[in-house]
Amino acid sequence: MSNMKQKEQPKVPFQMDTEVDRISNLPGHIIDKVLSLLTLRDAVRTCILSSKWRYKWVNLTSLVFDNQSVLVSSQDPTIIKNKMVKIVDHVLLLHNGPIHKFKLSHRDLQGVCDIDRWILFLSRGSVKEFILEIWKGQRYKLPSSLYLCDKLSHLELFNCLLKPPLAFNGFKILTSLDLQHITMDQDVFEDLIYKCPLLERLTLMNFEGFAHLKIHAPKLTFFDIGGVFEDVNFENTFLLSTVSIGLYVNIGNDHELTLGTTSKLIKFFASLPSIQRLEVQSFFLKFLAADMVPRRLPSACMDLNYLSLRINFNDMDECLAALCILRSSPCLLELELLARPDEQQSSKVAAKNLLEEDYQNCFFTQLRFVKIAGIFGVPRELNFINFLLANSPMLERMTVKPASQDGGWELLKELLRFRRASVHAEIIYLDP
Repeated sequence: MSNMKQKEQPKVPFQMDTEVDRISNLPGHIIDKVLSLLTLRDAVRTCILSSKWRYKWVNLTSLVFDNQSVLVSSQDPTIIKNKMVKIVDHVLLLHNGPIHKFKLSHRDLQGVCDIDRWILFLSRGSVKEFILEIWKGQRYKLPSSLYLCDKLSHLELFNCLLKPPLAFNGFKILTSLDLQHITMDQDVFEDLIYKCPLLERLTLMNFEGFAHLKIHAPKLTFFDIGGVFEDVNFENTFLLSTVSIGLYVNIGNDHELTLGTTSKLIKFFASLPSIQRLEVQSFFLKFLAADMVPRRLPSACMDLNYLSLRINFNDMDECLAALCILRSSPCLLELELLARPDEQQSSKVAAKNLLEEDYQNCFFTQLRFVKIAGIFGVPRELNFINFLLANSPMLERMTVKPASQDGGWELLKELLRFRRASVHAEIIYLDP
């Protein structure tokens, strides 16, 4: 037994120290990368690992104060506010170096005057991304110091009031602007867009104070809008390739159509020669169909490969507008038709005769995929589906999802009865 070699006890403390040292001695840029992948709360808590880690987090260039970073168990607004202010003040006080991204988005945060101080602090640095989301209370009026952040490349605001000073020269290098639930005057909106010459992405949702959307943005490639407005006018937006636009109010049928009236369809597409993806949501198709609807657009949308339309099949003007867009999109690969409820019942006889004329001599030689949802199986919907199947020789798949289960079996039988121009086309029926 004496000759047997005794097992040595593992030196756990020594191994742990070694592991800690290995992590602590990593190159600075790797440590920064590790910290950037953590929530701000967890990044700050790394200060307890060792003395070497005590102030590693203070060099973070991205500060995100959200529900994951700031945990508040109380429901008392005063306690929530005080804790939020204390945490943000503490982080900014100890922070060292540049702040490139600052995000403040807590579900329980209301607009407080302390935000003014933080924005003033950031305006003296080189912040590139600023995200402010006020989830409760009234619109938060942004301080004038925000408009001094001339290094901004991304600006995202939620529930804010924008009123820049007269001396505001714009955000000269801003490339991305996201405004939701915001208020500003008409001239402020136009001036803001015009003074962001490098703007590439623009999102507008649920806005107040302006109703005429004049978009002058020569670098714009992405535009996403949803709200109540009276008109949209693109100027010098020839690079715009992705558009999603929804009008959240029914314009009604009280408009008067006059021969020779400028077509809204023509006007809308005139400044979109590079459009590749288009989503027409809510009542915007009805808006486009309010005036004269041409059979085709003057210039075809040669790059448009994806089209989504929210449509009322019982509105002949909308159907004609949809057909006009389809005829003018020879390279369309994917089509989505989302039916809206019947708002205005049209004359069935007049509608049928008009559609039979317009369905003629219209082929979709590139269309591969079609998705149709929300239909009830009424004749006008079925006519449109029949038309697509009969004129899409390259179609691979059509997916149909009705609005309800009523009459589902009859709808399926009708779909299977339709002639298909493509021998490879399959029809997939989805339960509602």
